Amino acid sequence: MASFVGNFPRLIALTAVFGLLVDASLGTSLADPIGWRLEWSRTDFSKHSVPFAGIKSGGPPKDGIPAVDAPRFERLAGGNATGSIAALGDTEPVIALSIGEDARAYPLRVLIWHEIANDIVGGTPVVVTYCPLCNAALVFERVVDGRVLDFGTTGKLRNSDLVMYDRQTESWWQQFTGEAIVGAMTGRRLRLISSRLESFDRFRHRFPQGKVLIPNDPNARNYGRNPYVGYDATGQRPFLYDGSLPAGIEPMERVVAVEVVPGRHEAWALAL
Repeated sequence: MASFVGNFPRLIALTAVFGLLVDASLGTSLADPIGWRLEWSRTDFSKHSVPFAGIKSGGPPKDGIPAVDAPRFERLAGGNATGSIAALGDTEPVIALSIGEDARAYPLRVLIWHEIANDIVGGTPVVVTYCPLCNAALVFERVVDGRVLDFGTTGKLRNSDLVMYDRQTESWWQQFTGEAIVGAMTGRRLRLISSRLESFDRFRHRFPQGKVLIPNDPNARNYGRNPYVGYDATGQRPFLYDGSLPAGIEPMERVVAVEVVPGRHEAWALAL
């Protein structure tokens, strides 16, 4: 996936996933997730807000893409990167999160291999998420009804977007909206926390003492290599996406989606 630098108040996504914000079709699916029940014995499949037919296997099994559960960080020294974070280029994208005096950067070179990081920032339990297929970088508070949830990857996709699950109820959540779509938590929504997708250089100048996520095991993945080379090439169609495509814009164009009215499915998409 091509590198870029962005600094936007809401989020940046690939065009096809914009349909998630305006999709009003829930329908009734005839699909029976018998195969899913073998792997997801604790998930309440009697509760769901979307058709099962729209949820597809992306290939990996449950937790096949491992979330980061005990994140490790190195601290900048007056804006200077030392140690393992010295390998980060100035233009490399990071998810920048600041809560109170606690500022942290989550490089996409790490999250592209893990997609989810469960963390506590400024005393707030958060889940930092990144879906490489739709380029959506979102941070949510992971507390629902006073209960702290921990998240992992289902290995499933909906509209080419990551479907997460919480380990407490094994409900499934749409990453792009932060809404539970299958299981006991169906209809609940995680609170979005403001974050930025920006260059590492911009982060270190804004937060010269900030912390930067590093791999728990540098040899576990080929960090720094893009496993999705060519995915967003011109004319490509999103992986496992069979919905309609918008007219007059490339399917893999990067856009800024701005929610006009909170809680109402109305949005504008602006080409990057």
